[in-house]
Amino acid sequence: MNLKNVEKKENNSASFQVETDKAEFESAVNKAYLKAKSDIYIPGFRKGKAPRAVVEGMYGADVFYQDAIDELAPEAFEAGLTASELRIVGAPSVSDVKVTDDRTVEYTFVVTLYPEVTLGQYKGLEAEKEAVVVDEAAVDAEINAARKRNARMLTVEDRAAAMGDTANIDFDGYLNGERFDGGKAEGYDLELGSNSFVPGFEDQIVGMNVGEEKDIDITFPENYVEDLAGKAVVFKVKLNSLTTPELPELDDEFAKDVSEFDTLEEYKADLRANIEKTAKERAENAFRTEILRQACDNLVADIPDVMVNDKLEEMVRGYAANYGLTDRNVSFDKLKEMMGLDEATLNNSLRPAAEFQVKNDLLIDAIVKAENIEISDEDVEEYLKKVGEDVSATPEELKNYFGIDFIKEECKKDKATSVMFDSAVVAEAKPAKKTRAKKTAKTEEAAEETAAEAETEAKSKAKKSTKTKKAEDGADAAEEKTEAKPKTTRKKAAPKTEDKAE
Repeated sequence: MNLKNVEKKENNSASFQVETDKAEFESAVNKAYLKAKSDIYIPGFRKGKAPRAVVEGMYGADVFYQDAIDELAPEAFEAGLTASELRIVGAPSVSDVKVTDDRTVEYTFVVTLYPEVTLGQYKGLEAEKEAVVVDEAAVDAEINAARKRNARMLTVEDRAAAMGDTANIDFDGYLNGERFDGGKAEGYDLELGSNSFVPGFEDQIVGMNVGEEKDIDITFPENYVEDLAGKAVVFKVKLNSLTTPELPELDDEFAKDVSEFDTLEEYKADLRANIEKTAKERAENAFRTEILRQACDNLVADIPDVMVNDKLEEMVRGYAANYGLTDRNVSFDKLKEMMGLDEATLNNSLRPAAEFQVKNDLLIDAIVKAENIEISDEDVEEYLKKVGEDVSATPEELKNYFGIDFIKEECKKDKATSVMFDSAVVAEAKPAKKTRAKKTAKTEEAAEETAAEAETEAKSKAKKSTKTKKAEDGADAAEEKTEAKPKTTRKKAAPKTEDKAE
């Protein structure tokens, strides 16, 4: 196969021609005949026994050309791409294909080129880092949460419902006198004061007695699901039963029950250390995120839409996989429909994160090139050890899964990231802020956290679009997604011919 006429065009695109020789085409035509012959019936011959010349004589010499062209297209593309040394993104297309009188085939492929990148400042960038101070209130909050988790529930019969109680209720929601979907449940346990239902609902349960029935008037928030946003509804509620937690005594026995420590002081010290560690990781991650944003802002590149679209699909499929939707044969449009993701949600929530990740990928690749980063076997082993600890896998398992060449490229990118972060400067620290007791999940990379935040927003909207929660405000708790596995930029895609042979 011979490469011909490489031509770079506007909008990060290029075309090139690849010509096969006569023997290659003849072999592909014969292969197409052998594949189809068992289904061919020609009068005078048993089914599947008609010679190729007879079939071609009846249906035309080009009867097997299209199958042969399709067979050769992927090989022709890979040969042309290798010879041209073009770096491409996305899937190629075939704009033209010709069979010559000499029975050679000429393909014209159109590709999107990897964009040219101009690095701005990426070393010595400056950002603030939050100072971490852990006070006793944060530790006490963690302990109180543990006491609550281990509380004994007592039945309440001699008083009305109060905040902190768990009310078992039946409820049925009505909009303009008509039931609405998702607004009914029986035997539902609601912790009063948890703010898990729409504002005002739990407050109106307070004061009810067991067995009492009551109409509760609620106006849904403006940011609720479209059909109910801002609407006034009525819930018919019955209080079936009432329980209240009896917290365990705060002593050494409690510490032994809920931890590996023998004393309450040891337990508190461990909580304090973990809270401080989590807060420092959060502060460091926020610092790195800001450095990364600055470096990406300083980078100049004309990013092809296909790169953002591919990244967007990758993110959505990754999110879908968390819910068991892993079939790659499901089209992206169908997957979005299954997840309740409309274009507004994608464009407003996920697309900005996809654009940021693409720019981050371009940035890291450019730093690898600018710094002439090379890696040793020791670098690879250290990288595998670090990644393996995060995903609970051995270095050998990672090598077998990803392949050593891929691992080496990711190791280079890891070193490039270190160049940027290790040279970063901490600006004058903010005044110390008290650490919140709520723990957050550990993040791996600053870019991953950015994508996770946008993905969480999309997740909330997707869930709201598929069903109305039981009198809840529909807001989901934020989830941070960590991704230790390295990701590829370019996916191999075999081109398919669109034009019939001429």
